[in-house]
Amino acid sequence: MSTAATTHHGAAQRGTTRLTAKALTRVVSAVAGDALGVDAGSVNVDLDDHNGNLALRISTPIRVPSLSRIRSQDASIERSGGPILDRVEAAKVAIRDRFQTLTDSHVDRVMLRITGLAIRTEERVT
Repeated sequence: MSTAATTHHGAAQRGTTRLTAKALTRVVSAVAGDALGVDAGSVNVDLDDHNGNLALRISTPIRVPSLSRIRSQDASIERSGGPILDRVEAAKVAIRDRFQTLTDSHVDRVMLRITGLAIRTEERVT
């Protein structure tokens, strides 16, 4: 039979779980990479305090179709998720929502800086 840990007043002690800044940074990298179609290793993240909540500063490339694919297939932009600016705005919301769900942390701001393009070559399905 085990007994629960107690405080000096005899009340049961409740445990806490804390996520380190490094763990939170890795979660942001993975979520942002997934949202923008790039490897999490190419995503740089800074966490800041913004009025007691988290502010995420993310620098990352974004995956896009090649120009030759865009020229030859008008629908390639829509298949890739739409124009880059629309995708960035949607990604900010998706990153915030997914991060909050995974970590139970409250995010006040997501600042997303696109540092380059990762050109996607579309494979033909035969």
